[in-house]
Amino acid sequence: MPTVVEILADAFKKAGTPFITGIPGEESLELIEAARQRGMRFILNKDESAAAMMAATWGEITGSPGICQSTRAPGAANMVLGVTHAWMDRCPLIAITDQLAAPVYATGLRQRLNQLALYAPITKWNTSINAKSVQQQLRRAIRTATDDAPGPVQFDLPGDERTKEAGDYVTEAMLKHDVVSVVPDRSSMSTPLQMLKSARRPILIAGLGVFWSKASAELVALAERLGAPVLTTPKTKGAIPEDHALSAGCAFGGLMERKLVSQADLIVTVGLETVEMQPIPWPYSVPVLSLAGVKDIDGPIPAAAEVVGNLKAILEGLSQWAPEGMNWGERAARTFREEVAAAVDLPGKGLGPQRLMEVARSVFPRNTIATCDVGASRLFSVPKWPVYAPREYLASNAVASMGFSVAAAMAARLARPTQPVVAFTGDGSFMLAAGELHTSVRENLPIIVVVLDNGGLGVMSLKQDLKGNPRAGTVLGGVDWDHLAQAFGADSTTVDNENALGDAIGVALKSNRTTLIAARMDSSRYVDQYKAMRGIPA
Repeated sequence: MPTVVEILADAFKKAGTPFITGIPGEESLELIEAARQRGMRFILNKDESAAAMMAATWGEITGSPGICQSTRAPGAANMVLGVTHAWMDRCPLIAITDQLAAPVYATGLRQRLNQLALYAPITKWNTSINAKSVQQQLRRAIRTATDDAPGPVQFDLPGDERTKEAGDYVTEAMLKHDVVSVVPDRSSMSTPLQMLKSARRPILIAGLGVFWSKASAELVALAERLGAPVLTTPKTKGAIPEDHALSAGCAFGGLMERKLVSQADLIVTVGLETVEMQPIPWPYSVPVLSLAGVKDIDGPIPAAAEVVGNLKAILEGLSQWAPEGMNWGERAARTFREEVAAAVDLPGKGLGPQRLMEVARSVFPRNTIATCDVGASRLFSVPKWPVYAPREYLASNAVASMGFSVAAAMAARLARPTQPVVAFTGDGSFMLAAGELHTSVRENLPIIVVVLDNGGLGVMSLKQDLKGNPRAGTVLGGVDWDHLAQAFGADSTTVDNENALGDAIGVALKSNRTTLIAARMDSSRYVDQYKAMRGIPA
């Protein structure tokens, strides 16, 4: 009869994940060995939070739950940020935390931490593994993590349970269940069809539900049928190719997009989740039609009608049955794109962040996957890094964590090994994850990390400037990027102009090695660019 750790390793491999990320502890050594015997890798990260972000990104791209692991107490506490990212950005993840054996937990104090209580608010479900019930726990965990909306589950792995015999074996059929969705017919869609028929200027706002349902093609088909412009959330860049005539770009919470949306006479949200939106009151009085795979229980969007079901089938039906629109979308989308570009394209004294993104995009292949940290790198990549396919732009959106992009880039390269991967990060964000450059080198992952070096925390410095405050607590500077990267075995170069940047990217693409490119940035126009994008008066 197999042991608990053998059942866990078999189940994870059958679920579609060939590696575990993390830092090992005493209770998990047997799990690591069971995984090794089944051809699964254990990727030794330098930080448990990065391990969780890496595993979560694998889950986000592939749909199979990523697996991360930590030691008990300090490791479990440190992994919380990465699991919170998976919770708020809807990534399927199974987080395993070592735990003391029950008698030791009951009598000792050292490293005794109630990890189930710690993780309960940031997981869809969590439990302590028990040999007698591990089969059912695994079934529930995998189904819970991958079901819409996806998210993390957490296992405590007590030291006295890991090598016990575990009863009946878990089969693949038990782990994954087939769901037969009811396909809507035309009569059941009378309400949304009537709303679309009455609209002359509909606009579509697409969210993560489009990706969960693998419904990008159907989204585009509906937009073309209606002649409607499409805005996506940053997490959904690529749901419509951003060189499509109806792609307006991203909804980023500024006043500029309100001008576009307010021209519409019907807003159609497609798989849009509250967690993807800026935490501000819904600013529109235009009627809203919500199309979604799961019901919105938060309710900040005052939808006149909600259509909930198989989103792919809903979009497919509407794209056939809806009346052809007035085709106002192409001009509206083009005007909005031009306004955003004008807001960002302000001349400076050196290499500006908008030009960095434009130069990088001109050199990287069309199918490049970009991961992006918060701060200036995200602020400028959203409008200046066009994406042409789903899941090719990855960011920490809802929790908006620093230190995401390098771990995510490693996961992207493992998930899609034939596609180039670039991580855009600020100098502040990179310093939180610098050790993962060593992980990338050890795992032979040819990712390219572009550091936007503006000598500090760019957006926080910008906000100090807006408040008229002196810069305090936001200044970095003084990093020798080349020596830092070389200490980990990575290639590195530092650039300060467009030609040097393009040349460095070209060399890195050919090298097939982990490469760090540090770009000395001109941040002299950050305040003006930020004001323009957010609609703040100059």
